[in-house]
Amino acid sequence: MQLKGSDEDGFGIEIVLQQGDRKAPSCVHGPTLLFEKVCKGEQGRRFYACSACRDRKECPFFQWEDDKVSEARLLAREEENRSKMPPFTHQEYCSRFRKFLALPLGRKFCQDCQLLLLPGEWEIHASHKMSQADDITEARLSRPSLMLKPLENKKSNAQYLFADRSCHFLLDTLAKLGYRKVLCVGTPRLHELIKLRNQEGKSDPMKSLLLDIDFRYAQFYGKDEFCHYNMFNHHFFGGEAASGVLHAFLSEEDGEKVIMVSDPPFGGLVKPLAHSFSQISETWRKLQTSEGSVVEMPIVWIFPYFFEPRILECFPSFTMLDYQVDYDNHPLYKHGKTGRKQSPVRLFTNLTPRDIVLPKEEGYRFCKVCERYVWSGNKHCTKCNLCPSKDGRVWKHCSECQKCVKPSWRHCQSCARCALPDHPCGNSPGLEGCFNCGSLKHKRRACPLKDKQRTDNNRSKAKGGRNLPKQPIKSNSKRKSGAQRRANKLKKTE
Repeated sequence: MQLKGSDEDGFGIEIVLQQGDRKAPSCVHGPTLLFEKVCKGEQGRRFYACSACRDRKECPFFQWEDDKVSEARLLAREEENRSKMPPFTHQEYCSRFRKFLALPLGRKFCQDCQLLLLPGEWEIHASHKMSQADDITEARLSRPSLMLKPLENKKSNAQYLFADRSCHFLLDTLAKLGYRKVLCVGTPRLHELIKLRNQEGKSDPMKSLLLDIDFRYAQFYGKDEFCHYNMFNHHFFGGEAASGVLHAFLSEEDGEKVIMVSDPPFGGLVKPLAHSFSQISETWRKLQTSEGSVVEMPIVWIFPYFFEPRILECFPSFTMLDYQVDYDNHPLYKHGKTGRKQSPVRLFTNLTPRDIVLPKEEGYRFCKVCERYVWSGNKHCTKCNLCPSKDGRVWKHCSECQKCVKPSWRHCQSCARCALPDHPCGNSPGLEGCFNCGSLKHKRRACPLKDKQRTDNNRSKAKGGRNLPKQPIKSNSKRKSGAQRRANKLKKTE
């Protein structure tokens, strides 16, 4: 998967999913991911970087794949990782929570440290901003997402929390479909709502397990309710004990149906996310006891609609639904807006689309031909034989392209495709082709010669040959803007 578009020099970065038992080095967020810098006509060089953070300021880990790391550096790295771990273990957090609940008066929550405080810690945090004792009620403690400040770094683990509308719709839908166990991967609001409904006792009880990279939730939930987890590398910070909790939860020995609902950070990489979800699904499959059970674990993946091609590449059985998910703390992703201001976040699932009933009072309708609920503005096209709109607007059919396109696009005779009216003419998709062999018929990730070239180079190394990476040419000039790079590309095609 290419993470960044290529510039005028044909440079890009791809992620490489490792095969076999080779162990990747670890940063504070767990095992790192393997990436590859690729250039046109040259073999790329691979490196390890953090799985969760795209910002080097947030996590500075970097190591070339062929680097030989000294023992002293490994020890220093392990010590640094330990120093950045949470101040308490999950067991200690649980013990602290029980003592906190037993406090008769004067409960305090440090907003600066995001920590429930015991009396012996009040003096240390005296200069910090505190929540008022009256605000820390039993009801408030049952909604930790309202107490904890959402993480905001968009290049690492920014948190956007479901609005009540979306949260209730999801839970009502899962309950109607008969699911009694919900694996909440990065969905703390859904986990909270399940526990609240269980306390109310107005509906059939449901079980839930929250997997989240935000360790602060360990203050509020027991070991069978929360696991500190990185969904980009399938890493449990609690080790085998935490992964054992997942195994126990996924078991259907009691006959309760299990489903996974995941809401990853929008800036996350689809490929490692899909790999982690596949591992959870495989674990679930191995735990099935009934003969003839479904092969694939039921999953609802919540992500922006423009990632549909990448998600379907990893999970061909998935379908994107028209339901617009909205968030409390996102400035744009809100329900009720029109046109391009609508939330782009959708549900991707392997459930049968017609079984997920979208609310008619919000503007959804059932298409008998497509056999699924769609947005009212998503008109069925008889030529394409589907409801084509992805973004909530009414799309139009282009007879020359033989498909439906966005309403703002126009057909360009020079490019032989539909595009925005002010697009750079001649800069059609696929113009650059494959970085590896130069073919215009595929991209580098699908090149049949990619792995062969690397294998041949590895054999050359084994025979004593050297394959030194090409040193980049340093330039004193600043990197050109995107507009300048596109202009240069056009000049080459004229």
